[in-house]
Amino acid sequence: MGRRTTLTAAVAVLALTCGCGAADMTRQASPFANAHGSKTLTLSVQSWVGAQANVAVAQYLLEHELGYRVDTVQVDEVPAWDALSQGRVDAILEDWGHPDQEKRYVQDKRTIAPGGDLGVTGHIGWFVPTYLARRHPDITDWHNLNKYASLFRTAESGGKGQLLDGSPSYVTNDKALVSNLKLGYQVVFAGSEAAQITQIKQFAKEKKPFLTYWYAPQWLFEKVPMTEVKLPPYKDGCDADAAKVACAYPRTPLKKYLNADFAKSGGKAAAFLKKFRWTTEDQNEVSLMIAEQKLSPQEAAKKWVDSHPGEWKKWLS
Repeated sequence: MGRRTTLTAAVAVLALTCGCGAADMTRQASPFANAHGSKTLTLSVQSWVGAQANVAVAQYLLEHELGYRVDTVQVDEVPAWDALSQGRVDAILEDWGHPDQEKRYVQDKRTIAPGGDLGVTGHIGWFVPTYLARRHPDITDWHNLNKYASLFRTAESGGKGQLLDGSPSYVTNDKALVSNLKLGYQVVFAGSEAAQITQIKQFAKEKKPFLTYWYAPQWLFEKVPMTEVKLPPYKDGCDADAAKVACAYPRTPLKKYLNADFAKSGGKAAAFLKKFRWTTEDQNEVSLMIAEQKLSPQEAAKKWVDSHPGEWKKWLS
């Protein structure tokens, strides 16, 4: 995220309700993708709850307002581009920035078409709990992290401070950052967004110190206030060489992408997805219902749609 280059982690797949069940696109294609002559389409769902919120609302409106059959499939970020190029999925609704894939498929092969901005700006960073930042205000400057490394030691960090990451499939520069900034920390992967949230909430419950890779927008900030640690400022190109990264993550306007053929011939569905654009607050509202209130994606989408008609009706015009 921020630039989920390939956010690391064996992702604990979120339970998704979809037309034919959640599928691993690295193993199978959706039987509904590109079903010619029928009003069906397939949306890729990324492994974090914000992306699930996007798809839940889009799916609900496509089915209930436009009469489409919508299938959803779970697929990691980079493989999703391959699936989209091949027409095995019709759209990705939240991409955190993959310039190599964009050049290959959008500019060179032209098998993928831009679908416009999602309306949400993403940012990855390092965060500590706000209760810790209040006790040690200088901990929010990366120059001082080594001074506090002992606070973050865990059984998994090998005597160093722990930097908690999520899934190795996410976009992360953290191992390079730790090395290049000469920090006495060990990157430890929780395995998924869900597992990372569980650990963060447990640390917060016990008011323990923690340093974590995290990203916005994300509903957890409402439950566990966190303060960002300032890394060396991001400048264009400072992350071009993955092994030499020594700067912060960029702020990234999140983008949508459509299969190029679908973008041209997808009718009302393609037009709707191009117009689909909402705010960080909207996304967090639905995400919170799914992740914290335990509503199904369909229930959360219906609740949001029922209470925000002025926002979504313009996507259908």
